[in-house]
Amino acid sequence: KTTGDKILSQPLADIGGKGLFTKEIDEALINGDIDIAVHSMKDVPTYLPEKTILPCNLKREDVRDAFISLSASSLAELPAGSVEDNFRGNVQTRLRKLNEGVVQATLLALAGLRRLSMTENVTSTLSIDEMLPAVAQGAIGIACRSDDEKMASYLATLNHEETRLAVSCERAFLLTLDGSCRTPIAGYASKDEDGNCIFKGLVASPDGTRVLETSRKGSYHFEDMVSMGKDAGKELLSRAGPGFF
Repeated sequence: KTTGDKILSQPLADIGGKGLFTKEIDEALINGDIDIAVHSMKDVPTYLPEKTILPCNLKREDVRDAFISLSASSLAELPAGSVEDNFRGNVQTRLRKLNEGVVQATLLALAGLRRLSMTENVTSTLSIDEMLPAVAQGAIGIACRSDDEKMASYLATLNHEETRLAVSCERAFLLTLDGSCRTPIAGYASKDEDGNCIFKGLVASPDGTRVLETSRKGSYHFEDMVSMGKDAGKELLSRAGPGFF
């Protein structure tokens, strides 16, 4: 298990951020103990460790979030005055807290539930318009050492280019905003029926009182999509102003 899996009593931001879910795995890769590292892209820091590359993104799973409750069919049906809070743990831990009555409802990425064959627990699914997903949600990345040309070439044959481009756009947005685990940031790049990239981005103040949104449309090509992500991030930084984060 990684440090992020082991330390569940503290917020991620207090113990080092999302990189704690990849740190030990990346170290094992760099040290030659393993030859590839398979990561949930949502947990991968915007800067890859030195001596590593990420030549492959597998085809993206459903990016939406799932609402799970034993007493309500949707967020709107939760009782007035319900208190929102954060708690950590894997999917099984969160569902156990729900079954034990510690919480009345929880939200989980639908992709994780599908990969674990646990979608029978889903009460309802939130649309993209209802809840914009976390950056790179539903995407898997496979990293290798930068000097392992044979492995890099093999992984490149497994790459799903549409996913790679979407993830690159979203991560450019996140990098520009310099998002941390304390900052609510969402971003989603998709291809429309005409083959164009549609990007939607959102950032909220930590207390949730201010929410800023933006969108972009452009060609579905790497340089243009990375530029879109960066430009959207710069716009929201400018609109947010001092003290927003």
